[in-house]
Amino acid sequence: MQIIKENMNENVTIKLIQDLILMNHSASFVDDETSRRMWWCALEVIQKDFLLNNYQDGGVWVASPLPPIKERKYLNKFEGWLWAPEGFPYYQNACAGYLPEKSIKNDSKTFQYEKNYKILKISPEDGLEPFLTIITPNFQCILSIAGQKNKKYLIMRSDEKSIKKVVELISSKLSQGNLEEAKKFRDSIRGLGKLTINRKFVENFWPELSIKLASFISSSNFQVSFTADNKNLQRNEAKLLEAISHEVRTPLATIRTLISSTLRKYKMDQSMRNRLIQIDNECTEQIDRFGLIFNAAELVSGNVSPPEFLTSIDLGEILNKLSPYWISQLKRRGISLKLDFAKELPRVLSNSEKLELMLGGLINKNTRGLTEGSTIILELRPAGQKIKLQLLVHKKGIYKIDQASHTKQIGSDIGPVLNWNPQTGSLQISQAATQKLIASLGGHVTERRGTGLTVFFPIAEK
Repeated sequence: MQIIKENMNENVTIKLIQDLILMNHSASFVDDETSRRMWWCALEVIQKDFLLNNYQDGGVWVASPLPPIKERKYLNKFEGWLWAPEGFPYYQNACAGYLPEKSIKNDSKTFQYEKNYKILKISPEDGLEPFLTIITPNFQCILSIAGQKNKKYLIMRSDEKSIKKVVELISSKLSQGNLEEAKKFRDSIRGLGKLTINRKFVENFWPELSIKLASFISSSNFQVSFTADNKNLQRNEAKLLEAISHEVRTPLATIRTLISSTLRKYKMDQSMRNRLIQIDNECTEQIDRFGLIFNAAELVSGNVSPPEFLTSIDLGEILNKLSPYWISQLKRRGISLKLDFAKELPRVLSNSEKLELMLGGLINKNTRGLTEGSTIILELRPAGQKIKLQLLVHKKGIYKIDQASHTKQIGSDIGPVLNWNPQTGSLQISQAATQKLIASLGGHVTERRGTGLTVFFPIAEK
């Protein structure tokens, strides 16, 4: 069937396409959680039961706002186009729920095939409801979730009329932002030759989906109650920690205000002034530390969500701005700080305000327990499509990683946010909470013995 026509003049969005294929849809709506389960199972039916036997001759896939197709054998055979939020794949938002949990955990591995498809910037008008179109010579499918909150529909179309219409709309949408990609898309569709509707898929999709859903429920219903209770317990612990962090910071802030007022109003000898300044510095350090704990607790409790759209920032400029404070802070403990940055580094995607607090927290966390005479080295280097920020400890002429910070963490986690060291009584943010905080700011953290603490930030598009 011939399905490519001239581009349409109207402004095409993903939501428009979803609304069009939703017309005359007679199925009942479901809540958000059920729609997610249906989406997961539908993807499994499509990829394992049908696409597995129809990918060898190549094909085309188009999706939004996440890539549902992740298996290498498909990505290597197909041409793909993905409309995704800025900062993909280093972002978190509600649409990530439309991928199975096991897929999210393996993102660092699966996204290494990112270059197999073209990533385009999604617009607010497109929305974030999942959408997928697959076209091969002998198999075609349109799959989407549409509707309002807790009134969602799973839509599947594989008829000739719907396929033609959606392909025309996708071509038109590509033309609006990138004529070259629109031409590649049309050429890829034409290159597939004559398309044949897969009648077996049309007849078996919904029965197979029902079987997958039944299997999914039977394998998970014994875990749901425990998982829900555990999540509620973690949220309650995090909310309590938020309150404690607030109660700690409030009197410290009052002390700082009193010190500032005393230094301005009263005359005193230099030794007394230095002592008050020292107290003020200690208060500031603890306010920042508990502010970081508060932010981590907020993420766990669900009171705030990570930013959906990150902004372009100059990471080197931020580090240079903050370094004088860190140098002064570390100097009081006999520790020096050195910056080692590559020149003319590109900008990264993150949240500058929260990142400043997070970076200070990393410095604090990874210098606790260091002996006098140590040197902290902050290295900033390009790493492919990312910028690598590495923190190392310099001792006795070689780079050496502080054992308390970078080998197996001493102590144990007490709740979802904090780790407690019984030998010193020290509380600090757990590794899991640190990773979650950095992920909310667009970064990905690794801690390995011999390489130090490394954070990767995605490069912002110019």
